[in-house]
Amino acid sequence: MTCVYQRRTPSTRRYESTAAAPTNPKITTIVDQISQLTLLETADLVSTLKSKLNIPDQPIGNFSSGPAPAAPAPVEEEEAAPAAQEKTLFTLTLKSFDAAAKPKIIKEIKSMLGLSLVESKKFVEGAPKMMKEGVPKEEGQKIVETMKGLGGVVGMD
Repeated sequence: MTCVYQRRTPSTRRYESTAAAPTNPKITTIVDQISQLTLLETADLVSTLKSKLNIPDQPIGNFSSGPAPAAPAPVEEEEAAPAAQEKTLFTLTLKSFDAAAKPKIIKEIKSMLGLSLVESKKFVEGAPKMMKEGVPKEEGQKIVETMKGLGGVVGMD
């Protein structure tokens, strides 16, 4: 069996588009220059842009590998206002599951969160674990009912 490797040359780019979109020539020049940077130069560029544009370092995504960071203590005035309003967005947490239903729970977590099978298995075995944040009430109730029907216990906080 013969393997053929394509050598990457400066003229070939990893993310070349088949359709040419009309863009500003200034932007095209900047993109071409950035695409030729090394990994270290790109990291330096990102950190410089973050500091110049005052962009905070925040993780992106709904999944966390550990416990969520503690929220800052709310001011007393702010605390009174949310108490009057009904909570509309919830955090769903997989609290526990029936051992016999583990394969079904893994399969549901895999499809719901878009994880691989191995990641889903580790996620379920690590229960209690946060599944989703900022979920509307109706969607959260559907997920809770689905997981309950499969043998899982999901908290909606």
